[in-house]
Amino acid sequence: MVKPQDTEGRPDSAEGVTRDLASRIASAKRERDIEDNRTSRDASPEMSGMARGMRIGTEFIAAILVGAVIGYLIDLGLGTSPWGLLIMLLMGFAAGILNVTRVVAQMNAASPPPPGSDLGPDVEDEADK
Repeated sequence: MVKPQDTEGRPDSAEGVTRDLASRIASAKRERDIEDNRTSRDASPEMSGMARGMRIGTEFIAAILVGAVIGYLIDLGLGTSPWGLLIMLLMGFAAGILNVTRVVAQMNAASPPPPGSDLGPDVEDEADK
């Protein structure tokens, strides 16, 4: 006897296998989405205080060291003993301060203010005056 086939020419058993596979794929996707949501909820988008401090300190010290090394190399090449080092050390210090202010501004923009914090006067407060 011949098995009945559906409109696409597959036997009924193939349709059951396809439905089972589709349900297993959907189940795996749901489990993965739940795990992704749990992971993203557990990992805070904000950096810890220690990580912020290390990044800021590294930015500052790296700029000073790069300036000092460039100044030392200028002194070796041109024979201007302390002046290249001193000038480039000061320029590295200035670059370090600029880097720190840039990094702090980026960090502050990336992290939202804590709930309940006073963010200053609103537009409504200024209109009431």
